[in-house]
Amino acid sequence: MPMYVIERVFAEQLDLTSDDVKLIEEVNADEGVRWLFSFLSADRRRSYCLYEAPSPDMILAAAQRVGIPADAVVEVNRVSADMYV
Repeated sequence: MPMYVIERVFAEQLDLTSDDVKLIEEVNADEGVRWLFSFLSADRRRSYCLYEAPSPDMILAAAQRVGIPADAVVEVNRVSADMYV
């Protein structure tokens, strides 16, 4: 399944509750996407999330349904350090 990095820019600091995360995961499952993990910037206004999804459109649909931004969606390939040794 293709993987994507999503950059999200928030107007305010991001503070998710466990209920927020549960809703995001439910909507993602309904849209056929899987959230793998995220990084949050030090100022808590930007996140970088790794997803598996059949297409970027499905990620955008899930983001729209839960009302969170998806400012950039970039398809990525998995690379390991072993490839460079």
